[in-house]
Order: sequence, then structure tokens, then C-alpha cells
Amino acid sequence: MRSEEITIRSIQHYMYCPHRWGLLEIDKAWAENVFVTKANLMHERVHDPNRNYTVRGRKVFTSVPVYNDLEEYNLYGVTDCLECKESKDGIDAFHDGKKYKLCIVEYKPTKSKQQTHRKDDLMQIFAQKICVDYVFHCDCETVLYYADVKQRIPVDFTDSYREFDNELKDLLCEMRTNLREGIIPPIRKGQQCSGCSMKDLCMPSSLKKSYRFQKELQHVLEEQL
Repeated sequence: MRSEEITIRSIQHYMYCPHRWGLLEIDKAWAENVFVTKANLMHERVHDPNRNYTVRGRKVFTSVPVYNDLEEYNLYGVTDCLECKESKDGIDAFHDGKKYKLCIVEYKPTKSKQQTHRKDDLMQIFAQKICVDYVFHCDCETVLYYADVKQRIPVDFTDSYREFDNELKDLLCEMRTNLREGIIPPIRKGQQCSGCSMKDLCMPSSLKKSYRFQKELQHVLEEQL
């Protein structure tokens, strides 16, 4: 039996919070907050196929569909931006007699203040690289662009390729097991939920406790007045 297809974006959802991923993929639940809306608006601008252009010798393509249908991956998705720059070490991507070096640029709304890269951001762009390299038979470069600081940060997987590849395969295996068995993973200890758009759907009991506490506090204050 062939393994289920996995979207590249869902890998990041799973790494951020497996329980949230389960609500999205298995329960088909969805909710938005200001962070989701901000990211959606940014990606709407980036994912405009009419914005393909050439600048400073680079051909720039937005919203490029890619995939890797090898059994151990079976991934598909869309890259935010794929830049093609002339290089003697590149590939004949356009059959125009020139060779090009390909570079994925993944757009993110905010940069982490605690670390250079978020691990889920790195894994997402690594999964994109797995697909781009497969489709175009190349060794593409990867860049993360953080909109809040307007900064491009190159990501080099040369020394960590095997580590990320093994972790990606393990993640895909976990995700497929949960999908096949309909399992929504439990909320993991220490999960950061304050900025999650699914918080109200995920933890309705905490909302009830919070509301009850507010009513009790209000009652106590009224008695003291």
C-alpha cells in the first residue's frame, strides 16, 4: 500500500503542536487570530503567480508547486518564491542555453527573538528543498525571509542534511500513523498556547474555568463594596 501524501505546510503544523495538527487534519477544525490573518495576508501577496519577474539577473517565480513522490517522502506543496540566478554550476532549467542556480525563499512574518531560526521553519524549508531538488534534479539553496525585520537569512544544510533527512522521515512516519488510525496526539507538556488560533477550540474547559474565576472574583469585589 502506498503511503499517504503529506503537504509540506502540515509538517510545520505538526512540529509546532501535534495536538493542533490533529484538530486541523483529523477533526477538520479551524480558527483564526491576528497572527494567522497577518501571515495569510503576507502569503497572498507572495503567492501571486502574476508577480513573476526578473531583477538583477535573477528570474523570480512565486507560488511554485513542487513534489517528491518517492515512497519515503511522498510530499507535495508550494514554495513561496523560487529564484533562478545564472551560474556555471547550475542546471539547464529553461532550455535557453544558460545554466541557473535555484534558491528557495520562504517568507515568515516574524523572526524568533530567542534563536536564529525556529526548528519548524527549518524543517519546512528542508522539505521544500527535498521536493525542488527532486523535480529539477539540482542542489538548490535555501533562504528564510523574515518580514518584521526585512532580513534574508541563508540556511545551509550541507553539514546537517542527514540529520534533517532522518528527522523528516521520522515525522512523516508519525503523521501517517496518526492519520491512518485517526489519533489526535495529546497536548504535550510545556506547549506554548498563548498565540495559538486554535486555543479556544482546543481547550474549552480552560475558558469555562477562566470565566467562572472571573465571576467569582467579581462577586467577592461586589461584597467588599
